[in-house]
Amino acid sequence: MATTYNNLYLDTRARLRRAGVDAAQLEAREILCYAADKSREQLYRDMSLYVSGELERRVEELIQRRLTGEPVAYIVGEWEFYGLPLDISSDVLIPRADTEVLAERAIQRTKEAGEGARVLDLCAGSGCVGLAVAAQVPECRVVLGELSEAALRLCKQNVRRNELNARVTCLSVNALESPGSSLWDFDVIACNPPYIPTGDIAGLDKSVRDYEPHMALDGGEDGLDFYRAVCAKWKSALRLGGALIFEVGLGQAPQVEELMARSGFEGIQTVADTRGVWRVVEGVINS
Repeated sequence: MATTYNNLYLDTRARLRRAGVDAAQLEAREILCYAADKSREQLYRDMSLYVSGELERRVEELIQRRLTGEPVAYIVGEWEFYGLPLDISSDVLIPRADTEVLAERAIQRTKEAGEGARVLDLCAGSGCVGLAVAAQVPECRVVLGELSEAALRLCKQNVRRNELNARVTCLSVNALESPGSSLWDFDVIACNPPYIPTGDIAGLDKSVRDYEPHMALDGGEDGLDFYRAVCAKWKSALRLGGALIFEVGLGQAPQVEELMARSGFEGIQTVADTRGVWRVVEGVINS
């Protein structure tokens, strides 16, 4: 019997659900769009049309890759974050909904800083946080700082893809070392560093452990190496009144609050994500 796009979509969704994929509906749609080379709007428009046997085989291949654990964002090579389409590869972490809290706080702080605000996205990965700030606050300027050469190439692609070249620059930066002389006078530093304790990586979900870059996951023995380094070494890159905003892992907020307080940050506050996990810790440098 001939299969429609709708049949294929429903079958794909059902198979992903049976495999325990949480976002089966979204992932089924992304797999179909990618396999058929259609936008979401085109897919919805064509739901009643019949598909070719070749397309069915292509979708089957993609489903098999997903069922062995490969994340759908790596399969299709892109993902959306804060409404922005981003190129994604296995050289960077896949942007997660939890990180939108970090982006929201950075956007708010950048708006408060006023026209010409300078923002650094430290440990930028795909550049998702800094690009969200640049897109939402048209008068600011953003630096994407990232150590991995492959990730930095992806940052540059994403700057071009979202037509933000005029206000976003990409620099090779090691967050564990003191900033170079060109990195100073920022109003906001947003940082989503590696924060998984080394010993916990082996126990992560297969889709993370076997596919996402360990360089972007491993935060040292207790997961706090980057928070210590950034708190101690990057204060000089902030102007007076500037804010440092971290994403933190489950249960890490109290320790990061303490690290920031000991480093002289004031007005420290913590924000929860949509699941109630304390996800973002921020503070201001006033002296």
